[in-house]
Amino acid sequence: MTIELNVLQTTGLAMLLFVLGRFIVNHVGFLRRCCIPAPVVGGLIFAIFHLVVHQTGLLTLTFDETLKNVFMIWFFTSVGYGASFKVLRRGAGPVLVFLLLATVMITMQNFVGVGFAQLFGLDDPRLGLCMGSIPLVGGHGTSGSFGPQFEAAGVAGAEVVAIACATYGLVSGSLMGGPIARAKIKKYGLHSSVKAEAVETVETVQEPSPAKDQGADSILKAFILLIIAAGIGTYINAYFDGKITLPTYMGAMIVALIIRNVSDWRKIELPMHAIDISGNVCLNIFLAIALMTLKLWQLAELALPIVVTLAVQTLLMYLFASFVVFRVMGADYEAAVMTAAFCGFGMGATPNAMANMLVLTNKFGPAPKAFFVVPIVGGMFVDFTNTAVLSVFLNFLPK
Repeated sequence: MTIELNVLQTTGLAMLLFVLGRFIVNHVGFLRRCCIPAPVVGGLIFAIFHLVVHQTGLLTLTFDETLKNVFMIWFFTSVGYGASFKVLRRGAGPVLVFLLLATVMITMQNFVGVGFAQLFGLDDPRLGLCMGSIPLVGGHGTSGSFGPQFEAAGVAGAEVVAIACATYGLVSGSLMGGPIARAKIKKYGLHSSVKAEAVETVETVQEPSPAKDQGADSILKAFILLIIAAGIGTYINAYFDGKITLPTYMGAMIVALIIRNVSDWRKIELPMHAIDISGNVCLNIFLAIALMTLKLWQLAELALPIVVTLAVQTLLMYLFASFVVFRVMGADYEAAVMTAAFCGFGMGATPNAMANMLVLTNKFGPAPKAFFVVPIVGGMFVDFTNTAVLSVFLNFLPK
């Protein structure tokens, strides 16, 4: 039996699964510590249910995923609005070094993914990117964006592979970062150079103050900005169509980046707190739809390549973070905290990076430099560099 869900039924079911996932996350400490998003939990539970009923021949569901793509583009547009060069200039040195390290890691992850895809004789080497920086640095958001794009281009199973790898990355990034940093702190006797009470005076990237930027009017302005940038961005993607391969959200991100930095230059205040909130709402809706519509039965024949590739990716992250990131960032306490964060967003997402840092600083003391550098790189600029590197790989890999 086959049941077709229209766009409203699909989105309504996704929201019920989001509520279920949030309830589970709130009551399971391990999921909270690993920063597993609620829509991922709820969506995966439903995807497993769908796998069982599909494989037993009881039921197959089809979904109208129109709104998934809309909310995905709006989420990445909010990321573009966060890319402020004005903020970047405040601590350009460490930020650029950390971003360079992330870019090197992105490149290595993709070489590993593509290399093992070819080693295992997979039909399309682009599937290796779905075991590289798309799920690991990019997380579920980038996986849910590139996966359908790859499948439309003929890469079978791309979305389900990317989502599966992204889920593994969230857990491994949370589990790996803290122990590496604690080992460095203990081995070298590192300690914070800032008193706890002084942290409040350290400037952060949160601007403007949420107190000035809340309420229905700000949310309305935020969605107006998201929708306008996304609409204009379609012309950028259309211009490059057939010339180079870009993700569907890239044009919107570029337009949002331009609007943000022109506004900074002209001293026009944007409702950034409302844009962040709106972006998070869009991300949760997008992820819930993306996860619940996974066809997990497509994973069976790819299980071995995925397991081996992810094992190598984990080892690569451990070695790079421990021996390169720690030393390049200064081999001090701040570097140890940033090493933990690097594992967090290098394998998972920026919230994992922040959670890794919070655990360390709560025990060993403040790290204001790390809390300035990491959100800028992880929240503002790494998506741009990841997309740029992926675009290079896409345009050189055989199709």
